[in-house]
Amino acid sequence: MALTIGIVGLPNAGKSTLFNALTRNDVLAANYPFATIEPNVGVVGVPDPRLGVLSDLFSSERTVPATVSFVDIAGIVRGASQGEGMGNAFLSHIREADAICQVTRVFVDPDVTHVEGKVEPDNDISTIDTELILADLQTIERALPRLEKEARTNKDKLAVIAAAKEAQEVLDSGRTVFAAGLDREPLRELFLLTAKPFLYVFNCDSDELADAALLDRLRAIVAPAEAIFLDAKIESELVEMEPDEARELLAEMGMDEPGLDHLARVAFDTLGLQTYLTAGPKESRAWTIAKGATAPEAAGVIHTDFQKGFIKAEIVSYDDLVAAGTVNNARSKGQVRLEGKDYVMVDGDVVEFRFNN
Repeated sequence: MALTIGIVGLPNAGKSTLFNALTRNDVLAANYPFATIEPNVGVVGVPDPRLGVLSDLFSSERTVPATVSFVDIAGIVRGASQGEGMGNAFLSHIREADAICQVTRVFVDPDVTHVEGKVEPDNDISTIDTELILADLQTIERALPRLEKEARTNKDKLAVIAAAKEAQEVLDSGRTVFAAGLDREPLRELFLLTAKPFLYVFNCDSDELADAALLDRLRAIVAPAEAIFLDAKIESELVEMEPDEARELLAEMGMDEPGLDHLARVAFDTLGLQTYLTAGPKESRAWTIAKGATAPEAAGVIHTDFQKGFIKAEIVSYDDLVAAGTVNNARSKGQVRLEGKDYVMVDGDVVEFRFNN
């Protein structure tokens, strides 16, 4: 499933530094606006400790994690919805993403310019939200006359019109469609920017990461969206270190894991995705499916023939399999189930599909 998270933010918020760390790529990270002109795309593995356990259990030759794609989109400036900066191109890149990761600068560094002249995270978030809201209002204003004309012969369009007008009211009040919790389904054909799921990364320095009151205040600004706190420069250093050195630095900072690991998992969840697992001598692998996917749909992710010829799915929970040690042991304990076409997959199911060729 090729779903992408668009990384957005004001210039010099740390987007490209974060992207470099995420993808271990050498994307230009320069101290001036519009250092990123074309969006850079990187595929990131989603950390999953279950895979390593299965790989050891089955002596797998390789381990393949689930992935999420991040798109590094150039900085938005005030007036982007009117074409300021490179607004039109940037907004079109955001429109192509499935979710939005907004990077907001918290760190203060006189050597790194701020496009607004001062570091104020709530104002920066408001600036970007405002530009996306204004772009969506333009989209709705252009679409309503067409929808009303189509509704004369197609009554299904009435629901779209009602949803668009409700969204318009929300946007006029300064809120995003996502924050308002509106049903996105009838709005789908409008491709509204603010209907996409949002998550927020606050780029802090080490002192700020240790300031619980500050983090609580920032978390409240973006609720109910997920807030992730990290130091993009430190994250860049961590990915270059040997594992033991990285763990030592994290311990010194009082962190259990890199912020990037947390971001990858939250991004995966924000896209409405989950994984099921397969394991054997050749590979242990996490497969990406939508939450609520049925067993045949999950089989189709491996190969369309698996879905077409689906018979049954042999499923054991990860915890049961690890406790039992082998599939045969789990089977002898009655922990291996045969599920049919209506079975809804659960995250962490370990599966072998049966199908007709």
